[in-house]
Order: sequence, then C-alpha cells, then structure tokens
Amino acid sequence: MPGHDYDYVVVGGGSAGCIAAAELAEDSQVSVLLLECGEPAENNPETLRADGYKDAFANDRLLWERFSIPQRGCGGRRIFMGSGRGLGGSGSVNGMVYTRGAREDFSEWPEGWHWDDLEPHFQALEDRLGIRRRAETEFTEACIAAAEAAGFRRKLDLNDGDLSGVLGYEWMNYERDTRRSSYVAFLKDRPRNNLVIEAGARARRIVVDEQMRVVAIEYERKGATLSVRIQHELLLCAGALETPKLLMLSGIGPREEIESHGIPLVLDVPSIGRNLHDHPNVTLFFHGKRPVDCNHPQLYGFHRANLDSDLPVGQSDTCYVFYPARSSLREAMLRLLPGILLPRFLYEIRALRFGIRALVKFAFALPPLRKFVERLYGIVLILGKPRSRGRLGLASTDVREPARLDPAYFEDPVDIETMVRGVELARQIGRAEPLTAWGNAELTPGKRNASRTKIARWIARNAMATYHFAGTCRMGSDPNAVVDPFLRVRGIGGLRVADASVIPTAPVAALNAPAMLIGYRAAQFIRAKP
Repeated sequence: MPGHDYDYVVVGGGSAGCIAAAELAEDSQVSVLLLECGEPAENNPETLRADGYKDAFANDRLLWERFSIPQRGCGGRRIFMGSGRGLGGSGSVNGMVYTRGAREDFSEWPEGWHWDDLEPHFQALEDRLGIRRRAETEFTEACIAAAEAAGFRRKLDLNDGDLSGVLGYEWMNYERDTRRSSYVAFLKDRPRNNLVIEAGARARRIVVDEQMRVVAIEYERKGATLSVRIQHELLLCAGALETPKLLMLSGIGPREEIESHGIPLVLDVPSIGRNLHDHPNVTLFFHGKRPVDCNHPQLYGFHRANLDSDLPVGQSDTCYVFYPARSSLREAMLRLLPGILLPRFLYEIRALRFGIRALVKFAFALPPLRKFVERLYGIVLILGKPRSRGRLGLASTDVREPARLDPAYFEDPVDIETMVRGVELARQIGRAEPLTAWGNAELTPGKRNASRTKIARWIARNAMATYHFAGTCRMGSDPNAVVDPFLRVRGIGGLRVADASVIPTAPVAALNAPAMLIGYRAAQFIRAKP
C-alpha cells in the first residue's frame, strides 16, 4: 500500500513489467509493487479478447497520445508514435504477433544475450503463453504461393532463428477467443498475495540517496502525490519512450538535457535517450475479385531486399505482412486520420478529432465501402534493420507531457534505398500468378509511382511507425552503455531497466516477444543476485 516499504517496485505494467513483477513475486518472502499509469485491463475488455486488437487501437484510453517532431525523411510530417497503456501495455493492443527474431539479430547483442543463450528462456515464456498459429485460408495460401513465385520459401516455424528469405504463418499469443498477453498469462491467471498492483499510478521521480542508490519512487494516483520506499531494487519497465523520460525527470541522463530544464543533476549519462529507432512501414494496397477470407494479419515474411548493405550475408532486412483490410482498416482510420488531416494546433481541439471519427464511422457504414473493403488487402513492407538512429529528449518538466521524439526515419540513405527495393519485391509478390488469379489491382503506390525516384517519394509521404520503439537505454558491456548485460543502470545502485529501451539493435521482427524475454530475464538476474 502507499507509504509502505517494498522489496521491489516495478514501474510499468506492460509486456515486460507484468512478467518481471510476477516472476519476482514467485519468491513468497519478498514484497512487490507494480505501478501502471493506465487502467486495469478489465476496464477495457477488448484488451482481453483475441479479436479485440482493432477496437483497442481505436480506444484513446489504451494508447499514449504522442507524435514525433517533423521528420525530414517523411516530407516534414509528424508521425504518430503511440504505444499501449494499461495493464498488458502494447501487448494488450497489438496484433498478438509472437516472433523471436533471427539468430543473426542477437549476435549484435552483448555476451549472454545471443541466440543459444536465449532459446531456453524463450521456450519457458512460450510454455506459459501457449502460442499458436491460425488456420490457413484460401487467401493466405494464395499469398504464400505468390511469395514463393517471387523467391521466398515457405517455412513452418518462424521461431527457429532462420528468417532468411522465408514466409509462413506467424506464431500468436492467444487461446480460442482470449488474448494471452503477459498480463493474462503471468498475473491474471496467477494472483499472488505478496504482489500489489496499483493501476492509474503515474511515476514522477526516482529518489536517489547520497550513496547513489535508489531508495524510493514518487508517483501520482487519484490526484495525490505518493511515495514508497524500496528495500532492494527498482525496475523500470515503462517502455522505450517512457523509461528514459522518467530517468531524465529524475536527474539521470545527459547533463545538457537535464540542466536546460532546471532539473538537479543526479548523474550525467549522455547515452540515455540516444539510439532511438523503430521499424517504419508502408502498405501496398490491392483490390481483389472477391472478399478476403481471413480476419487477421497472420502471414509474416522476411527477405534481403538490399544486397548492397553491410548486413551479414543471408540476413533479412525487410518484413512482409499480408493485411486483410476488413480486419482493422476502419479502426486504423479512426485512430490515425485526425492526426493526418489536422495540423498540430487543430489536433488539440477534441471536437475536431471526434468530428473526423464520426465521418469515418459514417463512411464505413455505407454498403458500397463495406463491399470494397472486404476485397481490399495489403502487403505491409516493414524496414526490419534500420540504420537510422534518433533521440528522445524532454519537452518540459511536466510528467504528463510527452517527450520530444525524433526517430530520424530514413536519415540514413541506405534505409530509403532498402525500402525502395522492398517495394519492388512486394510488387513482384502482388503480380505473381496466384494473386493475379485472386485479383490484384494495385491501388498504392499505383502506376503513377513506377520509377525508383517516385517510389522513394511515395514512401516518404506514406511511411508510418510500426510501434517497435527501441534502444534509448542501450544495453552493452562498454562504458557508454546505459545498462550492463545484467540490466543494471551504470552508476546507480538498486536500479535496472527491463524493457525494449535496452535493446541495442532491434531484431528484424516484432519486439513483443523480445520485450517479454527482457522482463523475464531481469527477474531471473535479481533472484540469482549477480
């Protein structure tokens, strides 16, 4: 309870935090407090349903409302950079993709975090989550055949570390009609008497004593500012965009960033907030001759589009997801269209946002549009190994204000070249005979964007986040890394970071599985007392 001492406090009840808190509480002799800024999952039942991801994405209570600064590589546009909030975090609003990544991805991580080190820990997670694949349909089989014609090979298991030129049915964390998020699998299914969960608790400041050790955490809840003392350790699991912000607000981070906001400096850590990266994406849309017969994006492909890059031979650099528009296009428009149409000063006017959403709901209720969307599908091209690196800084000292976010999309010219080649490969898939037979009228980029120069411009105008934010509290063995390979923050005792912010280089695939793994290993490290 507020005011009490706890052995361990976990900040952030997302994919990593739910697992870290649950695993720490396996020791019945310790007390654990989990602080989550958002609501209990039960307040928003769509986060507990396997088919609720589309409704969750459109629910303002379930996503952080954040935008990047104008992106030079995206035609000066601000990009929506929301992520999940509420118990389960992004793992309660995403498409339930559970992909470990490629063996090569983890060779870029520190010793102790390579593929062979991690495989048994991934397996332990999967045994609890109960991952599975969705059944094939006529449409998905046509997509696989088209990808094979374009040079992919069909693969049964996308979690064996080999993601070189393959496509198959992705693993997903669900069971029947229930989403098996980390909250459901690790907390809801197994309540513990020594674990207290405080939803609606916004962390404000980490308290560090003169010995440079964490002793307390301050947070807001129901209008009151509260503080709890920490006997052993504080784990930050708030995600790659919130964890570094909280560190900076607590005086831990780049000196110039902290002092420019008048915050007392606790520890100068120049690399906090640096190395921000994501997997930007664009979607090639096609219209078929008949309705698409699946309701989930369930195919994931990986290929090497840019053979001239410096990645290891055989390592894929792009992802290809087949997207049935009927699954969530309406909800995606409800979420994203106001930010696309409205400049920043008008976007802040709530009535305008809701007016655009009302028009979207009206349009999608019209039978001609419903029929059109039923036959619409996309090939989502994702830049899986971006070279561009951005940064995160404070916008103000107000904990409620989002950080200043610069993901630096396409700042490295290799990234846009890789995406152009990826579009060309996706077009090969779309034009292959199995999809020609299904119906493959290309709507975007369309015939007017045939040249490589025009494709690059189309990418810049249409790219969006994939919400795979990583890297802002980089893990490593070098002295410039924010955390060491045991996830301990250098220079501060009793403080670890255990979320996607520690990822030094993002895997080519989705980050939810690696984020859960990081939370799981953090608890293991603490219980082993390294």
